Amino acid sequence: MPLVYPDMTMSEVVEEHPSLIPIINRFGIRLGLGDKTAKELCDEHHLDTEFLLTVINTFLNEEYFPEKKLQTFHTSQIIDYLTKTNQYYLQFQLPNIERHLTSFISMNMPGNQTLSLIGKFFFSFKNELVERIENDDHAWFPYCLALSKKLRDKTQPYSALPLSNHSEQSMEDPIEALLADLKHIIVKHLSGDYNLNLCYAVVSTIYTLEKDIKQHNRIRFRILAPMVAAMEKEAASDFLFDA
Repeated sequence: MPLVYPDMTMSEVVEEHPSLIPIINRFGIRLGLGDKTAKELCDEHHLDTEFLLTVINTFLNEEYFPEKKLQTFHTSQIIDYLTKTNQYYLQFQLPNIERHLTSFISMNMPGNQTLSLIGKFFFSFKNELVERIENDDHAWFPYCLALSKKLRDKTQPYSALPLSNHSEQSMEDPIEALLADLKHIIVKHLSGDYNLNLCYAVVSTIYTLEKDIKQHNRIRFRILAPMVAAMEKEAASDFLFDA
């Protein structure tokens, strides 16, 4: 898949790839793009063009993942994007799936064991995702930002803080696995009479969230976590040297 460049007209890019709408929304860019290029929109919204396009191209292209380039961006840029992504899940994607799924279950035959299992899987997934987002907001992201600030200001004493093992976490994400299981149950094991249109709506919203989380996790685990591990190592080294 071709990459998006600064001189491309963003309205044409979004028309071809509507899945980018929630991505650009996280940067404060709304539809009504006119004929502005990516760079013109970034200048208008006081955004780092290179960072926006790196995120967009990472989202669009499964094979595109410039780890070294992403690691050159400031920790606060990465965390700001991940925070806005988390808020998008809470405010829009989770309620959207829940609304479609509730309608789907309520409009089909009562006592359907598969539908009951689908409902349980969704709420298990939702609870896991909400718990992770709360931990991000109250523990991990503040820790990352505080560590970055301490490295910028060497006059502050370093004190080690627990990171909840984020640096060691692999790409085998239990949240991704739960969502994949939910989709698998619907596609493979759904039985009985059911509303075809609502079923498609549920699967479509699950697929959209699954893709978003997968790309989100690439930045989360392969960029931010190694950046933080490197900062911890540097901070610990400074601490030992100063001591």
